[in-house]
Amino acid sequence: MPPAKPDRLPPDVPRAGVYLISEGKRHIYVGRSNNLRRRMQRHGRPGATHRQAALAFRMAREETGNVKASYKTKGSRADLMADPKFKAAFSGAKERIRLMDLRFVAEADPTRQALLEIYVAVALDTPYNDFDTH
Repeated sequence: MPPAKPDRLPPDVPRAGVYLISEGKRHIYVGRSNNLRRRMQRHGRPGATHRQAALAFRMAREETGNVKASYKTKGSRADLMADPKFKAAFSGAKERIRLMDLRFVAEADPTRQALLEIYVAVALDTPYNDFDTH
């Protein structure tokens, strides 16, 4: 499909499916959702929280060097969001995502969604997908 922007999605976005986020010719992230329109918009929405904009949060981690998740107070998501430098990186990542290209495919079955997400992430070598257990 021709790429779309998060704030200008076409009217025919299916309810459920798998989506691909690309920056130029570089495919960076594959996700899935049972509400594609809402999910794709949340990635870059200025007011999206760190729980809603997980890709932007991960990009901000990379930019600030806070790449390792912490389950302690120091280095936790809340701790990082209290840091002005990290918060600025998070806002910048959401802004960057708003300029990226989105593509999607309809798939209502959750098992098929999961398999398609994994397949596309592996086939396109998307750097922000992580199927590790935490």
